[in-house]
This record gives sequence, structure tokens and C-alpha cells, in this order.
Amino acid sequence: MDSIHQPIKQTLPLPVPSSAIPPAADASPPDHAGASAASKARFWDSIAVKYAADPIADMAGYECTLQRVKDLLTADQDVLEIGCGTGTTALRLAPLTRRLLATDVSTGMIAIAREKLAAQPVPQLSFAVADADEPVAGPSEFDAVLAFNLLHLVTDLDRALQLAVQTLRSGGLLISKTACIAELNPLIRYLALPVMWALGKAPFVLSFDADMLLSAIARQGMDIVSVERHGTRGKDFRVFIVARKPA
Repeated sequence: MDSIHQPIKQTLPLPVPSSAIPPAADASPPDHAGASAASKARFWDSIAVKYAADPIADMAGYECTLQRVKDLLTADQDVLEIGCGTGTTALRLAPLTRRLLATDVSTGMIAIAREKLAAQPVPQLSFAVADADEPVAGPSEFDAVLAFNLLHLVTDLDRALQLAVQTLRSGGLLISKTACIAELNPLIRYLALPVMWALGKAPFVLSFDADMLLSAIARQGMDIVSVERHGTRGKDFRVFIVARKPA
């Protein structure tokens, strides 16, 4: 880990009841053709090979997040990951669980993930194509739901969170790390991203900050356990949140 830029970490008292977090403006947009499952799949399919080949930009921050998640998982848990990409994180975490189902909207991403799994078998792990904006699993099926670098990419934040929470058993954890687009430079938010999206060079994204995301999670009746920043390269606009479903 870079000795100059230590991880930025803020931990809230455990737990923070949802009633303590005031509602925020709804971060979910109206129906948008650019955020349909088919268009999301087309975009991620088109970059799947490049995505798999690109190195992780902040490896120290990634390893910090991975260690935090490892500390939260146990061998008797059934775990769901939504938006798993090409499966790198799932392969690292699955051995710590009883079962890990990793899903992504992109057939191309899942194909690469399955190739990795074939080369590095992990009995607990399976991959499936599924959209986080639609039901992925049955009610109360999992002890933890993982959503890494995903929640800003869903079509409807409240619906995606509702579906994720429904799959959790009582006391289950929602563990997420999310890019908060509203915390970016306004020129990126209002100029660069819309232009890149219009040209097909970037996915459709939701713009919210960490407080808005916390409020959205709290609206699902979840208790916030911790809020952290794990970046090691200056200001980190990705927030790591652990929330628990009340027993």
C-alpha cells in the first residue's frame, strides 16, 4: 500500500438506524431507453474483452476493499453478487462462502468469467446472466448481497436496492462500493459523461452523492453498519457501505 496515500476510512457507530438518515432526493430517473437491459448488455458486451484485460487502476484500494469484505463473510453463508463483471472478485471471495452466485447483465462478461472459473475451479462459485434491475433470486435466499461498482449503473436505484434487499435473510448484509457521480467535477458530470454516453463510449449512469445513496439504502429499511472510503490516490468518490437487514 502506498505509504503516502493511506486509505480514507470513516466508520459510523454500529448500527445507525435507518430513521436517523433523512430522506434525500430520488436518485432514480424516469424510464430511459439508454438504461434498458438490452442496451446495457450491448454496451458491456462490446467492451468485455478490453475490460477483462485492463489492470485495476487502484490496486491498493481494491485490496483494502477485498480484505474488508473477507472479514464480513463466513463459510456458512450463501452470497449473491450482482454486477460481477468478468468475475475477478467473485473468484477471490467464493472460497470463503458456502455458495456464491455471481451475476451480470452482460453475456460477454459472464462468458469470460466462466472461462476463468474453468481455469481456476472453485466449487462454491457459479455465474449467471441477470439484470440487477430485475429479480435475480428468490426472497430470503442469501445471507449477503455484494454490489461493487454497480449501483450508479442501474436504471432505477430504489428498485435495484429493493430487489437486492428482498433476497436477503433477516440479519443479512448488503455490501456495496459505488461511484458517486455527483461528487465528480461538474465538467465531467454535465459535459464529458453525457457526450461520451451519446457517442456510445460510456454507459448510462445515475448521478448521486454518498448521502443520497445512504438515504436510498435506508428507505429499504436497512440499518447502516459502516461507511468507508478505500481509495489510495487522492480524493475517493467511491463509497463503501455495509448495511444490515433487521432481524
